[in-house]
This record gives sequence, structure tokens and C-alpha cells, in this order.
Amino acid sequence: MRALVYTGPGAIVWQDVPAPTIQKPTDAIVKVETTTICGTDLHIIKGDVPTVEPGRILGHEGVGVVTEVGAAVTEIAVGDRVIISCISACGKCSYCLEGMYSHCLADEGASGIGWILGHLIDGTQAEYVRVPFAETSLHKVPEGVAPEEAAMISDILPTGHEIGIKYGAVKPGDVVAVIGAGPVGLAAMTTAALYGPSRVIAIDIDANRVEQAKRFGASDGVVSTDSDWKEQVLALTDGLGVDVAIEAVGVPATWDMSLAIVRPGGHVANVGVHGKPVSFPLETAWIQNLTITTGLVNTDTARMLIKMLAQGRLDVAGFISHRFALEDIMNAYDTFGRAAETKALKVILTA
Repeated sequence: MRALVYTGPGAIVWQDVPAPTIQKPTDAIVKVETTTICGTDLHIIKGDVPTVEPGRILGHEGVGVVTEVGAAVTEIAVGDRVIISCISACGKCSYCLEGMYSHCLADEGASGIGWILGHLIDGTQAEYVRVPFAETSLHKVPEGVAPEEAAMISDILPTGHEIGIKYGAVKPGDVVAVIGAGPVGLAAMTTAALYGPSRVIAIDIDANRVEQAKRFGASDGVVSTDSDWKEQVLALTDGLGVDVAIEAVGVPATWDMSLAIVRPGGHVANVGVHGKPVSFPLETAWIQNLTITTGLVNTDTARMLIKMLAQGRLDVAGFISHRFALEDIMNAYDTFGRAAETKALKVILTA
């Protein structure tokens, strides 16, 4: 089959590789119909995730049709159209029983790490993918839901919802700022609406993304290159600062921004994947009664989000900005990697 292979920092190639096979009784083989590219994939290519070894097939999102199942799989059948979760979960270990699937203790990939697809084992940017723990790592696509929209459940919607909104403890009436209006930041804005905040402020370096964010639930927008960006944010909060600051980029500057605008007693929810250390000025922040959360998505809310999507309560079609054939994935990466120029949000690849 053909697949997108990481060959070392700064290098990927679309090439022929062996097709996956069933390795364990709990596996399934899925023929990929739709996949996409994540900001984390860009971090991998930059060398920010050194646990990804050269030769790895990238990708941890997608929708496809099951072509083969292991002997222990009874809830998923050949022919089912399924959403591939970005987190693989055995469903039996102590962390999985707590719903913390991101730290699954099974020995697939590495014990204690649930994100293994496109990381520690081969991923979804390929014609076929082996999915471990099929019954707890695949979700059937509801009737009437388009595969490309269902693919948003693989990663960005649960990530924005769980690590941004739930960990940030967003509640009715809150003022929420989302720093970074990329796909995950927009997913946080979209799912924030489920909790009734009074304002959702989109903050981004790109004026176009700030404006587009209003289509995804942002009530206000601030361009962070403005010299008075902080004053603009504070003016929307009666000068007190935001209740919840969601960092959805993963660079030191945006981390610093989140600390600069959160009010005393507020929450900072870090969603971004950081490739460099950041500073935390505890000598001044200790007195602010802040709650700071970090995390890798668990996808424990995926089934709820699927129901909301099927019922039309979540409008995700707008996330898709560009469409490519799967074999045109190198151009898709180029487009996604230059999002400020191309205005890319999620690029969809169809086999």
C-alpha cells in the first residue's frame, strides 16, 4: 500500500510500504476513506516529538471501513464504517477504567501512553491502518453523518472540548479566551457553547482567523500583533481578566499571553503541544489562586460528541477548508503548513 512516512526531522515521503495485518485478537484493519493532518503532525516533522522514529507512518485521525477483525472482536464487524480515535485504549487497565485513556497501561506502543497511532505505531495517513483494541478505539459512524465531518471526532473536537473546556471548568457566564484560532482552538470555541459562557474571545496573530472564528462561536476577536492586544482583552472583561484562558498553540509567547490575561481565581488550560520549555513566574503568580491544567485528550467524551453531531447540535462542516486526494498528501502538507498564507483550517484527504 501507499503511506506517508516520516523519515527524520524535516522529511516526509509518500511511498510504498507493507500493508498492515492482524497482530493481536483485539485488532481491526481499516481501509482509510478519509483522513486529515493535525498540528501535532507538524510538530513531529519539526522534531518536537523525538519519540517518533524515522520510518513511522504518520496520522492519528480518520474514518474508514473495517476490512478485517481479530478473533476477540465481536462489537465491530467487517463492513462497518468507523471513526478512528486518536487515542488507543485497552478499556481494562486502571487508567482506562477511570476514563483516562490517554495513559492506557497496555503494552501496545508503550505502557502508559494512549496516543500511539502515528506516534509509536503506524498511523492513518495510509491506505490501510491496523487499529489495536478495536472495540474501545473505534466508533461507528451514525447514519446521515458524512465521513469527512465524522473525522472531526477523531481528535480536534474531543481535544478542544476536554482539555480546553472541561479542564478549564467553563461554566455559564464565564468569559473565555482562546489563544490560537487553529482547528483545535476553534473546536474549543465550538464546544464552549455547550456550557453557556457570556463571551468567547478569539485571539490569533492572523486577522483572517480571528474573523473566521466568529463562525465557530467566538463573540469577540483580538489580533495579537496589535500593540494593545492585552488592553483590548481586558476591556472585554471589565478590566478583571478572563475567567478561562485556553492556550491552543504551543509556543512560549502564547503561554505567556494566557498568564497575562487570566484573572485571579481563574483557569489556564494548556492545550497546545509545546516543543520548547516555558517559564512560570511563581514568584508573582503564587498569590493569584490560579488553576492550571495540562493534558493529552482522553476521547472519553467522543461518544457524546458523536451524538451531538448526529443530532445537528455541532456544525463542523466549516472546519474543512481544503480537500485533496490521499495520493496528493504532500501538497496537502504544504498547504496546511502554510496556513497563514493559504487560510487552511482542516485539510481533508480522501482515498
